[in-house]
Amino acid sequence: MSQSNSPDVIVVGAGVVGAACAYYAARSGLSVTVIDRGPVAGGTTGAGEGNLLVSDKEPGPELELALLSTRLWRDLADTLPPGTEYEPKGGLVVAAHEGGMAALRTFAAKQRATGVSAEEIPADRLHDLEPHLAAGLAGGFHYPQDAQVQPALAAAHLLRASGARVRTGEQVTAVLTGGHGEVRGVRTPAGDTHAPYVVNATGTWGGELARLAGSHLPVMPRRGFVLVTEPLPRVVRHKVYAVDYVADVASGSAALQTSAVVEGTPSGPVLIGASRERVGFDRTLSTEALRRLADGATALFPVLAGVRVMRTYAGFRPYLPDHLPALGADPHVPGLLHACGHEGAGIGLAPATGAIVADLIGGKEPALDIRPFDPGRFAATT
Repeated sequence: MSQSNSPDVIVVGAGVVGAACAYYAARSGLSVTVIDRGPVAGGTTGAGEGNLLVSDKEPGPELELALLSTRLWRDLADTLPPGTEYEPKGGLVVAAHEGGMAALRTFAAKQRATGVSAEEIPADRLHDLEPHLAAGLAGGFHYPQDAQVQPALAAAHLLRASGARVRTGEQVTAVLTGGHGEVRGVRTPAGDTHAPYVVNATGTWGGELARLAGSHLPVMPRRGFVLVTEPLPRVVRHKVYAVDYVADVASGSAALQTSAVVEGTPSGPVLIGASRERVGFDRTLSTEALRRLADGATALFPVLAGVRVMRTYAGFRPYLPDHLPALGADPHVPGLLHACGHEGAGIGLAPATGAIVADLIGGKEPALDIRPFDPGRFAATT
């Protein structure tokens, strides 16, 4: 693939969504340049746990996107180097009381109708899946389609496999447009790069890039913390979370919300989440959030009470008010495509997002109906 200062497509953002856009665009024969003001996976991707989930999604457009991505991640696992740490380990959602189990049964029944595999696990079988789970839980549901990757490595391998020209440490300061408002490229301190298509894959900064182009997206950051333990034997086999996590994902509250999410990794550390709050880009350590995360994790896995936490980190999920990403052509700026606002699901939804963006640029019909993700749905709020 020839590379020049006039590629076919400029992808702004070198996180996993931008990397997937570059990968699928390049596979379709397009020359691609990726530009990011920071390093590869330096934003939300690098602060993620690498979850590829269907278990937490209501039937609807996001679940359809997740199911497509699940299939594509399996294909990528056979294509990309093993360093992505793709692990189809499955998820386990547990309930402490029978009321929670009833809610899980209703939720799983609706999901099964859309192609999700969900198996009810009675209380006396939970320890077959997770021997170190707390006693006395009411039961749970096993989701074999849930998986995990190491997100920063996945982004790096996708970019490398794409053959795209990657320019890091360059801030896009303007989106160049022509006489009819159409995209002509971008400007950075290094100069102008021309292309007929620009993809906004800037995550939490998606609204800022839209503004530079003269458009509008109400993307807001939603902060979350992760605790990372010392390396351990595989004491947690699946992604395990409590039933209230599903409600937290769907909530629009700006207040601090926490729910127990615990998973092991191939390299040994256990990752503990999840918290959500809208505090802008404030990275101040919240001892209250960390305390809640630790309490929730040890309530699910008492064995973790004696384990050292080696570090903690914060990240910002790119939140849109209706919890759906902006995916597709901008209604005001021809040639500008948005691929942002995935909130906490960007790593899981990245391949489907990238494939759809490549189809749109190539004039092909995407594999699913993307009208619910139309960036123009927010035009009335401008």
